[in-house]
Amino acid sequence: MLNPVRQNPRLLWSFVATSLILAIWSVAVIERARRTDRQLTLEIVLRKQHYLQACAQGSVLLYWGWYWTRVYESASLIAAQLLFAYAFDLLLSWSRRDSYSLGFAPFPVIFSINLFLWFRPEWFFLQFLMVAVGFAAKDLIRWDKDGRRTHIFNPSSFPLALFSLALIMTGMSDATFGREIAITQFYPPHIYLFLFLIGLPGQYFFGVTTMTMSAAVTTYVFGLLYFAVTGTYFFYDSYIPIAVFLGMHLLFTDPSTSPRTELGRIMFGVAYGLSTVLLYRLLSLAGVPAFYDKLLQVPLLNLSIKGIDRVARSSWLRGVDPARIAQSLAPRQRHLAYIGVWITVFGIMSAVQGVGDNHRGQWVPFWQHACAENRAGACDYLALTESNDCDAGSGWACNAFAILQTKRDVPGPGAGESFGAGCRAGFSAACENRARLYAGSGVFADAAPTLHDYAILVRGSKATAGEGSPASIYSRACGQGWTDACDRSGSSAARGAE
Repeated sequence: MLNPVRQNPRLLWSFVATSLILAIWSVAVIERARRTDRQLTLEIVLRKQHYLQACAQGSVLLYWGWYWTRVYESASLIAAQLLFAYAFDLLLSWSRRDSYSLGFAPFPVIFSINLFLWFRPEWFFLQFLMVAVGFAAKDLIRWDKDGRRTHIFNPSSFPLALFSLALIMTGMSDATFGREIAITQFYPPHIYLFLFLIGLPGQYFFGVTTMTMSAAVTTYVFGLLYFAVTGTYFFYDSYIPIAVFLGMHLLFTDPSTSPRTELGRIMFGVAYGLSTVLLYRLLSLAGVPAFYDKLLQVPLLNLSIKGIDRVARSSWLRGVDPARIAQSLAPRQRHLAYIGVWITVFGIMSAVQGVGDNHRGQWVPFWQHACAENRAGACDYLALTESNDCDAGSGWACNAFAILQTKRDVPGPGAGESFGAGCRAGFSAACENRARLYAGSGVFADAAPTLHDYAILVRGSKATAGEGSPASIYSRACGQGWTDACDRSGSSAARGAE
């Protein structure tokens, strides 16, 4: 843990300052207890809600980290946050009362925060502050709910939303890895299925299936309607972005800060799905990174749960209350019934590519066709996709991006620079086109991608999916709509059989 910290002066300063604050606070708490003759105690409390959630979140971190190594490289920083969380929670508790409940509670808070937002090393003191705000809010901001005093906000979602808002207002999104997190969580194969499976135990024990399912179905149905109207995808490369799908399973579903009624939980999930769609559009229009779309609304939803439950218990909704319809079933039996429905729904969504690794919004041919038909936002997204593939080393993508820049007003560095990048990548058509551009010609040559290009293009939104034999790469490209690759796929297979 110490070597990465020592190598970065600002990160070291964050650790030293945080440790000093905790040390001074510890001395003050102990001295106060000595002067007032208080007996400070620890009570071991192991709650299933905490360790099940931590296991699910930890498994996501491990699986994700296998495909994005920065997660593993940051393991020591996550461990430091855990130690800080225990110390801060302990000292805050002993500052206000004599007993502290020691258990796994800090684990799901820290894991949840680190699944959605990390500050870069030079700003890491804000990571500690974010953790502190979460635990302080849990202990200090409370209300009466169902006859008992409890916290209003989820201790991870509250600081995530608060700091997200601050980052937006200050224009400091680049001080975090938020964008990289949202992108790289799609890298592991079958990640939607993985999240679905690790969410099942918590759904069985705590009855949160209806929240996840209603949020996912709402977002998916909106995506279908949007496609029917515009011919493009609202989230471009998915119906439900993977980071949003993760939030639907492991962020807003805290049973302590969600509605108590089963109908209320369905309404809560619908509200999360619709608010994610709305925030994505508003953030995009404002030129703000859209990865905040699953974070900003959760505290407001937490504040709404009493009102949602009142509406859910009203006489005019009694006829559609699942708890009333299936009142002969015990709660756990209803949980199993909801899980059965969710398994069916998820299976259907997977079969029709509503979720999964192969959504066609990832593939360039779809966006080429959509751009040619002037569908909403298609040319801008095609430009972004080709630009990214160009940066990844595809000469064909550089050439195609440059040609697109000469025909349409799309963001980019300029056609000459893009042709040059394609030429440097060894794509001969790009070299010819650069010469034609400088000669004042408006006619540019196109050519089919090479095997090297296809290995990059077939990745889509994945990072390492373009591996395999030439035949397999051509076959996958053919399946994605690259007609030239279909002919090459057969030729490569024939040569391999000889």
